[in-house]
Amino acid sequence: MNSLLPDIFAITNDTDFEAAAIKVFQHQSANCAVYHAYLSNLHINPATVSRIDEIPFLPISFFKTHEVISDKHRPEQVFSSSGTTGMVQSQHLVTDVSVYEQSFNKAFELFYGPVTDMCLLALLPSYLERDGSSLIYMVDALLKQSSHAKSGYFLHNYQELYTTLFDLKKCRQKTLLIGVTYALLDFIEHFKLDFPELTVMETGGMKGKRKEMVREELHDLLTKGFGVNAIHSEYGMTELLSQAYSFGKGIFNCPPWMKIILRDPNDPLTLLHSNQTGGINVIDLANINSCSFIATQDLGKTYADGSFEVLGRFDNADIRGCNLLVQ
Repeated sequence: MNSLLPDIFAITNDTDFEAAAIKVFQHQSANCAVYHAYLSNLHINPATVSRIDEIPFLPISFFKTHEVISDKHRPEQVFSSSGTTGMVQSQHLVTDVSVYEQSFNKAFELFYGPVTDMCLLALLPSYLERDGSSLIYMVDALLKQSSHAKSGYFLHNYQELYTTLFDLKKCRQKTLLIGVTYALLDFIEHFKLDFPELTVMETGGMKGKRKEMVREELHDLLTKGFGVNAIHSEYGMTELLSQAYSFGKGIFNCPPWMKIILRDPNDPLTLLHSNQTGGINVIDLANINSCSFIATQDLGKTYADGSFEVLGRFDNADIRGCNLLVQ
C-alpha cells in the first residue's frame, strides 16, 4: 500500500473513516485519470472537497469502458464480472492484491471468527466455470487457511455435499456453506437437512438459471431445506475489494473501511439520509489503487446504525453482481 496513504485497516470510528476517505479521495482525484476527468466534467475542484458528503461517486459502468486505476504499477490481478454472452464485462485492475487479501481476511474474521476454526464448503459452480472471479480468489484463499479435511469445493455433486454435511452434523463441526443462490435451491430440491448449527451463506443471485425471487420467499425455502434458523448473505462485486455480510433478514453490515451512502435515484449528486430508499453508493477504501467511490446500479435502504438492505436494481441495469434479489 502507498506509504503516503492512511492505514485503512486501522480505522475504528467514523472520524477515522472520514479523515481516511478524504485523503484517499485527494489521491485518486489526482492519480486516477478516469476519475479526474469525471470530476472535471462536473466542474468540481478536488481541493475544495473536505467532507464525505461532498465527494462525487464514479458510475460503476466506467469499469466496463475504461481502465479505472490510481497507480502507476502494472496490475497484479485483473478481476472480471460474470455476464451472459455478448455482455460487456467489468474489469477491476488490482495493482496490489495483498490489499484485497487483507480486506477479505480481516472482514471474514471480524464477522465469523478465524476460518481455521471451521469447515468451509463452497457450492459455486457458475464461478468455478469461468476465469477472473474475485469471489473464487477469496474462497480459494480461505479454503487454504481452513485446516479441516472436509473443506473444499462442490460443483454439481450434490450427493457428495449431502454426505459431507451429514457427517459434519454428526460430529458437531462448526461449518459454513457458501453457495451461489440458484445452486443452493437446486441442492434442497434433491436433499433435505436438519442442521441448525450450519451457517448457510448465499451469494451471486440466480445467474439467469432461475427466475428471480423476493428475499423472504428465497430465505424461507432455504431455511426449511437446510434446517437452519436464518440465511446469511454476502454483498460484494467485481468492482469492490471489500464485502458486507448479513446474518439474516437481508440486513448487511460493512467492515470499518467500507460504508454505504444512498443517492437520490432522480438526482445522482444528491445524497439521502437513513431510512430512505435510493441508489447505493459504496465507499470501499480497500479500492485504494483504483476508485473507492462507486455509484452502483443497486437500490437499497440504509439505517442509522450503518446497516443496509439491498432492494433490487435500477430499471435496465445488467443482471449481475453478488446478492441480486428482487424485492
